[in-house]
Amino acid sequence: MSTTDPRHYDVILSPVITEKATLASDKNQVMFKVARNATKPQIKEAVEKLFDVKVKAVNTLVRKGKHKAFRGRPGVQSDVKKAVVTLEEGHRIDVTSGL
Repeated sequence: MSTTDPRHYDVILSPVITEKATLASDKNQVMFKVARNATKPQIKEAVEKLFDVKVKAVNTLVRKGKHKAFRGRPGVQSDVKKAVVTLEEGHRIDVTSGL
């Protein structure tokens, strides 16, 4: 594995481990929570350098924050940007093992 730039860890915040993300892994896709200002080329470079894989495509989405009650008081959850990364054939990322 090549030397990684510490800025890559600022782009990729955490993996998304949900039922939908697990089903997407059958299609060679991995979901990550990413920084709000991260661009698709930055996400692609960070995933390729951190996990030593080839990325085929990157799709992003922003989940708007919800209005919820926290201990009886109204509050707002933060907006979250997610990236769905499609990997080339033959490449895999096991997000449960960590970095």
